[in-house]
Amino acid sequence: MLGQRILTAAVLLAVLLPAIFLFEPWVWGLVTLFFLAVAAHEWTLLLGHRAAAWPAALALGAAGLLILYWDHAHGWPPGLVMAVSGLACLAWLVLGPLHLRQGDARRGGWPLAAALLLACWVALLVLRERGAAALLAAMAIVWVADVAAYFVGRAFGRRKLAPSISPGKSWEGAIGGFIAVAVVGLAVARLPALADTLPARLVAQWGWIAAAVVLIGLAALSIVGDLHESLLKRQAGVKDSGKLLPGHGGVLDRVDALIPTMPAAVLLHQLLG
Repeated sequence: MLGQRILTAAVLLAVLLPAIFLFEPWVWGLVTLFFLAVAAHEWTLLLGHRAAAWPAALALGAAGLLILYWDHAHGWPPGLVMAVSGLACLAWLVLGPLHLRQGDARRGGWPLAAALLLACWVALLVLRERGAAALLAAMAIVWVADVAAYFVGRAFGRRKLAPSISPGKSWEGAIGGFIAVAVVGLAVARLPALADTLPARLVAQWGWIAAAVVLIGLAALSIVGDLHESLLKRQAGVKDSGKLLPGHGGVLDRVDALIPTMPAAVLLHQLLG
């Protein structure tokens, strides 16, 4: 199993890193569009809508290709990025906690799932167009929160965060993740080479305290995405969302926390001007 995980991770890095650093943003757009179309297929299957799985994936892919062509040829229409990211954030802030509280992650069906994934893809493309540093800094918020929560939770976890959904998560781990995101984010903000990343822009325009609060909010949003997918899998009675990534499960398993946080990161960039 460990060998499978390492090999899969190596293949993913071999695909994703060149798309980020060596090619134009539209290449990153194509690569990530494929993965999120697969995630749409997996999400729809978890909803129990087997007949709609391929239509959902194809609809997301077709919409993404049209957006990618228009962006490459004409640029983003004024206000579109803010509207898409804003609506996605609103959906996650309202529907995410509501679904978790009601214990039902299937509400909204596959159209909502495809729309949320498309909004995440738009955010990933916009962030890449800002630069590789801006993209990786936004994604690192999720990674730092996840890694810190795992280790702090293992060492100090006592109180379960959501025992009926994800028994392994604890409040101590979540708080550890929040602290790590704030500390790392504020440290990154001090580096001149990363001046266009979200943490640095937050500090420059809103100050240290507000920046820390916003970064913690993004980390909390990533937990909502993670728990939402965990609930979805629990309702479907499966351990993984798919089998495309040996040793890692499905694509949705790897991007669940990014789905709500990437549109939020883009919205913040837009608000910061």
